[in-house]
Amino acid sequence: MSETAGRSRLRFNPKLFAVAVLASLVLGALLGWVAKQTGAEWLVTALDTIGSTFTKLLSFTVLPLIFTAIVVGINSLRSLGGGRTAARLGGKTALWFAITSLIAVVIGLVVGRLFQPGRGLVIEPDPAKLQAIGEKTQGSWLDLLNGLVPDNLISAFAEGETLQVVFVSLIIGAATYSLGDKAAPFVNFNKAAFEVIQRVLGWIIRLAPLGTLGLIGNAVATYGNEFFLPLVKLIGSTYVACLLVLFAVYPLLLGLVAKVSPARFFAKSWTVLQFAFASRSSGASLPMTRQAAENLGVPPSYASFAVPLASTTKMDGCAAIYPAIGSLFIANLFGIQLGWVQYLTIIAVAVFGSIATAGVTGWFTMLTLTVGALGFPPEVVATGIAIAYAVDPIMDMMRTATNVAGQIAVPVIVARSENVLDDEVLDAPSTPPLIGDREPATA
Repeated sequence: MSETAGRSRLRFNPKLFAVAVLASLVLGALLGWVAKQTGAEWLVTALDTIGSTFTKLLSFTVLPLIFTAIVVGINSLRSLGGGRTAARLGGKTALWFAITSLIAVVIGLVVGRLFQPGRGLVIEPDPAKLQAIGEKTQGSWLDLLNGLVPDNLISAFAEGETLQVVFVSLIIGAATYSLGDKAAPFVNFNKAAFEVIQRVLGWIIRLAPLGTLGLIGNAVATYGNEFFLPLVKLIGSTYVACLLVLFAVYPLLLGLVAKVSPARFFAKSWTVLQFAFASRSSGASLPMTRQAAENLGVPPSYASFAVPLASTTKMDGCAAIYPAIGSLFIANLFGIQLGWVQYLTIIAVAVFGSIATAGVTGWFTMLTLTVGALGFPPEVVATGIAIAYAVDPIMDMMRTATNVAGQIAVPVIVARSENVLDDEVLDAPSTPPLIGDREPATA
């Protein structure tokens, strides 16, 4: 079999993939409802097993994917003009991360004020979830700083400390960049490892419809209407705010700053946004996110740096919108009045603390960091989060899709500001970003 023929077998139809994911959402909800109404424990167990297995398959690829991607990405910047250019690109990227986070958190506050989630709600949290939330380590600035540096390299990976892995990756990436040819074998090894991980992840992605069915079905079967209906304002406000950022803010910035048509942006990124929605993982979406950025004209060398960094630190849905709405939800739930000082505090935490959201559970760190800055009592925080946790999978889908859209949009904006956006690639038709369909990026 020829190499071309072999590659064609790895492709799957993006339209069929989209239909399959949407059908899985509907079918999963239906199966969950049937399980809830009939008390079919075997069906609940089956849905839970399917969803959790898919999540585990995604999770085990995330940390090695982040490490190899950042190391390779930093070294890829060499082709753009050396250290000063790399530093300028990094600075502009961080600046736009902050700008879009600022816009997102303000929108979250405005929508939260309009919807007033939690006001008039009388509901008791699941005792088991309340205990689990209480046992979690709540986010704080001191914990963030203390948790940056791992005790050793192995522990960062073994204990799943995403932020520590990012820190180590940046240090090692910078060291290999400074060593140049001396570190070439190590960089080449990471390139090969990154491609291997992408191939494995590509196989896992094809299971997304099945995983979606399990995740949604288990959520409906476990909680049902007694939690979904009372918390509809929380779900609705989260979705409305995310949709405003996704379909208004990003297109406006792309059109005005990057001179990129919103229609073209969504045409080339829609597949990865669907996968992010279904998988609820920015890390697992990383290779597809990077390819979408490249399809939009971002140089592969810059995309290889910016997208991996963004996948762990650029989360407008989890780090800006949801902490704002979640803080208002908890405040309303317990009758706590917020003033302008508290609103400014929420904004400041979102802009300066978004790096704390690294990893698949980052929304918890960011929300507790925010309400901690507001001075909410620990028992209030634990109870509020335990109640909201019931519908978190539903909200996390939209939050993650918003995260990933920002992780594509910012590199496009920065690339245009540096006059390195390739308009020929931008305007040319391209295959939707599906793992296994791209050539490895060169440094």
